[in-house]
Amino acid sequence: MKVAKFLAVALAVLVVAGVALWASPFGRSLRGAMGLIEPVYDTEAPEWPAGFGEPDSVSVLVFSKTNGFRHAEAIPAAEERVREIAARRGWRVFATENGAVFEEGRLAQVDVVVGNNCTGDNWSPAQKQAFRRWVEGGGAFVGVHGAGGTRHAYWDWYQKTLIGAGYLGHPMGPQFQRATLRVENPDHPATRHLEPEWEFTDEWYSFLSNPRARGANVLVTLDESTYSPRMKMLGRDDDLSMGPDHPIVWSHCLGEGRAFFSALGHRAEAYSDPRYARMIEGALVWAAGLEGDCSYPLAPAEGD
Repeated sequence: MKVAKFLAVALAVLVVAGVALWASPFGRSLRGAMGLIEPVYDTEAPEWPAGFGEPDSVSVLVFSKTNGFRHAEAIPAAEERVREIAARRGWRVFATENGAVFEEGRLAQVDVVVGNNCTGDNWSPAQKQAFRRWVEGGGAFVGVHGAGGTRHAYWDWYQKTLIGAGYLGHPMGPQFQRATLRVENPDHPATRHLEPEWEFTDEWYSFLSNPRARGANVLVTLDESTYSPRMKMLGRDDDLSMGPDHPIVWSHCLGEGRAFFSALGHRAEAYSDPRYARMIEGALVWAAGLEGDCSYPLAPAEGD
């Protein structure tokens, strides 16, 4: 009888703890990673701050909405880095998690959108259409880490064309590993400060396809011989290797617009690393059209 009572109490404690965990920020991130969060679309946009969108300066919209996994530490760190760069260069920044700003009239006042670890289904059909038209009509997008880290099956254009490659996964066991990166194009504003080879610790993404095959300008590749590209979790042991050509940072053109993506940046400390901070600055400079051309058009994805 005592054993049965003990088991009943233990089960009740586990249930309560499980419910609390599921409802916590970590649980929400877990549900997001599993695609179990019902998307919420914003309908009322906030007001721009004074001066934002004026033609005398570069206006950068930092978007970090997460209807999926939330990189709770990386998001504020990345925003802080963009703000520091903008303040030094005299640019204007507006950070939001409100998808209603993706409206034609609003986007017309924006020079660069930064996808700051935004994950999940964040845009209504009308917002998706406005965003796509803006990019292809001459807008610019800089995505970091989580911005390309969900499969976005609900919007193929975003993952396959704006990002440039579908997401496959990242290693677990261990999740964070030190690896060697190689600069493929040292002439791009985002990479010209880097050594030909350098080491970095991060959560390394693998992709379903190689963006180079469709014409992307691959800037940095990842040496798979220097880390273990395997996902070992819950009895699984999946091979995520892409082979000797594993792009991890690239840029490309789509229509009249520009797009840059870096898979680096899961942890907050990445954004205070001088090498990555300068990469982000170079990416923003390039995206804003201040330096470098856009001579790498991305071939259309199947069904796009």
